[in-house]
Amino acid sequence: MQAAVLEIAIVGATGAVGAVALELLAERGHPAEKLRLLASKRSHGKQIEYAGQLLTVEEATPESFDGVDVAFISASSEVSLALAPEAVKRGVLVIDDGSAYRMDPAVPLVVPEVNGADVEWHSGIISIPNCTTTPLVMALAALRGLTEISSVTVSTYQSVTGTGAAARAELLNQSREMLGEKEVSPPREYPHSIGFNLLPQVDDFIDEGYTKEEWKMVNESRKILDDPKLRLASTCVRVPVEVSHCEAVTVEFDDPISVDEARVAIAEFPGITLLDRPHESVYPMPSNSAGEDDVMVGRIRRDLAHENGVVFWLATDNLRKGAALNALQIMDECVKRNCVRPRVASAA
Repeated sequence: MQAAVLEIAIVGATGAVGAVALELLAERGHPAEKLRLLASKRSHGKQIEYAGQLLTVEEATPESFDGVDVAFISASSEVSLALAPEAVKRGVLVIDDGSAYRMDPAVPLVVPEVNGADVEWHSGIISIPNCTTTPLVMALAALRGLTEISSVTVSTYQSVTGTGAAARAELLNQSREMLGEKEVSPPREYPHSIGFNLLPQVDDFIDEGYTKEEWKMVNESRKILDDPKLRLASTCVRVPVEVSHCEAVTVEFDDPISVDEARVAIAEFPGITLLDRPHESVYPMPSNSAGEDDVMVGRIRRDLAHENGVVFWLATDNLRKGAALNALQIMDECVKRNCVRPRVASAA
């Protein structure tokens, strides 16, 4: 079966990730008649432009998945938990963008460049990781081909579209108010104003002073890399940027590696572009990674604090490779491996 003939449903079609998924499908020339745009009841009847046509959004219900081959769900965990099993009952492959199923041992968590073969053991649902985990595990997968990784320390600088369209609007509104020397509207999406500010909190605080987002990076990286003992600590920061997440990463290895070796391994890894000419001020930034499919990596240098360490910086479009593109690549991987249909019997 070819991806172009698949009947695809997008749950969350009116959201930021859904919009990018539609943009990517249009770039591929996916037929409009092979798309179903689904969202909450309040968006029922809304029209969205797709490849020169207007498509009507429908309310997502279990019956919405009748006759669908692949469903992308980019909504809340509650929506995923309610709708994904119903879709699977109808013979649909569900590719879920949320956290509901990521750590379920029966559900593959996939970045195709890293563990694409894991799609072969799905039972109807495949999860994509958090938008900060994806670029990190790609870089780590490239480097661990040189020698074993001893530990990882990462700090993230995450754009507001990782929260959603409302957070983007809040950033822009607060910024306009501050520039106009007006009273700043009280924050709704975050605990504090994000305009011209940094928040060292992404999601709620839970165990040992870490946030849910920070623990996601730990646990998801271990699962994708099939390394349950990977030593990883993260600090996640929300920044006043519209699109693209950045990360400062320190990797310590069991054995010494050279910066040149690290550079070559990164440059040769699929889905990564090396931007590493710091003396010419060429390095990854939100401004040159937004709208791009690849993870951008640069500022690769030796770690002055650890003998066998390497430090680098990365940036990636959180709506593309961090979400929608990764989901489409998972679908492609399933087509390539002839496992686009769930392995459970259809109840339809």
